[in-house]
Amino acid sequence: MSPQETFEEATANVLGPAAGFYADVHRHPELSGAERRTADCFARWLSGAGYDVTPGVGGHGVVGVLRNGPGPVVLVRAELDALPLREETGLPYASTVGDPAPAMHACGHDAHLACAAGAATVLAGAADRWRGTLVVVGQPAEETLTGAAAMLADGLYERFPAPGVVLAQHTVPLPAGMVAHGDGPLLAASRTVEIVLHGRGGHAGAPQLAVDPVVAAAALVGRLQTVVSRETGPGEPLVLTVGALHAGGAGNVIPDRATMEVTLRAFAPATLDRALAAVTRMAHAEAAAAGAERPPELRELSGSAVTASDPGVAARLRQAHEAAFGAGRVARWQPSTATEDFPLLGAAGVDLHGVAGVATGYWMLGSVGPGQWAAAGDSAERRLAEVPGNHSARFRPHARLTLVTGIRAMAVAAAAHLAGPDGGPQVG
Repeated sequence: MSPQETFEEATANVLGPAAGFYADVHRHPELSGAERRTADCFARWLSGAGYDVTPGVGGHGVVGVLRNGPGPVVLVRAELDALPLREETGLPYASTVGDPAPAMHACGHDAHLACAAGAATVLAGAADRWRGTLVVVGQPAEETLTGAAAMLADGLYERFPAPGVVLAQHTVPLPAGMVAHGDGPLLAASRTVEIVLHGRGGHAGAPQLAVDPVVAAAALVGRLQTVVSRETGPGEPLVLTVGALHAGGAGNVIPDRATMEVTLRAFAPATLDRALAAVTRMAHAEAAAAGAERPPELRELSGSAVTASDPGVAARLRQAHEAAFGAGRVARWQPSTATEDFPLLGAAGVDLHGVAGVATGYWMLGSVGPGQWAAAGDSAERRLAEVPGNHSARFRPHARLTLVTGIRAMAVAAAAHLAGPDGGPQVG
C-alpha cells in the first residue's frame, strides 16, 4: 500500500471523531486569550494520539510532540480562537455563546484545529512510514496577531524541538475538496493603529463652548480614504480600513474624546511605512483643524509580515497535494490582503525565536459545499461575491468535505517533509 493510500484510508477512519471534535469546538467558541476549554480539548486529543503534550505555552497554547527516530522536525500549526460575532448560520451545532459577549468561529479556526487533530492521529498511526519529529501546535490569539509572538516568547523553539519547516492551512470560500497554492505572497502584511482624538466635552445645546471630537473623527474617516486613492500608486496594493470608531454615550452630551482603530494592509513594508506616516499626518491635521487643545495620540496595536511559502516548500507541497487529490483539485491562489501572524514562526520572527533557516509552507483549503456553491451564481466571480466568507456571521464550511480534505492535505504535507522509513528523503 502506497503512502497516499495509507493516508486516505486513515483519514476516512478518523473523520467521524474529527467531525465530532469540530462540532464541539464550533459550538463553544472562545475569544482571543480566553481559549481555555478549546485548548483542553485539543490537548486531550493529542495526548490520546500518543503525543507528549504541554499546555499553557504563551497563554493557552498547546504543544504536542511525537518523536519517531532521527530526522527532520516538522511543526504543524492551527489556531484556537474565535471572533466576537453573533452566529447567524442556523446550523445544529451553532455557537451557544451569545449575549452579552457573542463569539463565533467565523474564520475557520475550528476547522483548522480539527484538521490538525485528525492529521496528528493519521501520522501517529503511520509511524512506520516516516522518521523525524512532529510538533503539533494549537496557537492562541491569532485574531489579535499576538499569539505566535507570545508562544515564541515562552520558549516554543527552546523548550521544544526547533523545526526546519512550519506548515499551516486556512479555510477560504472556494469549493470544499480543493486546496490552493500561491506563487509568492499569499496574505498581506499589516499594521493596526489606535487613534485617540481629544476634544472638550460639553452640552449638546452649546456646541460653541466645546470642541467636538466626533466631528473631527468623522472628517478623519473621510480624509483617510485618500491615503489609498491619492497617495498610493494604482499598481501598489494597499487597503486601509477604519474598523472601529467609539465616542460618547448620550445624545445630549458632546464627549471629550473619540477613539478609532485603523488597519493598513499591503505587500511591501515601504508601502505600509508611507501609509502610516500619512495617517499620522492627517490625524494631527484634523485635530488642529477642529481646534483641539491636545494633539492626538497614536499607538500601534499589532502588525504582521507577509505570509508566503518558501519556494522549495511550495513546490513540494503542491506536488504532494496533486499526488493526493489530482491536479484538478489543486488551484492557484491570488494574493489576498487578509493577514496572519504565522510568518513569525518562520524567518520573519527570527529576532524573536533566534532560529535561522526555518522555512514556511501555507496553503488555502476550500470550504464551500457543492449546493451552496451552485446556488450562489453562474460564474466564479459571482459565487465568490455571494458566498459568505471568513469573518461573516453566516460563514459555514461544509464540515465533511472540508475536514476530509484538510486532514489528508495536512498529513501528506507533513509527511513530504519528514524522512522516509529508512531515514532517507520521503518519497511517494
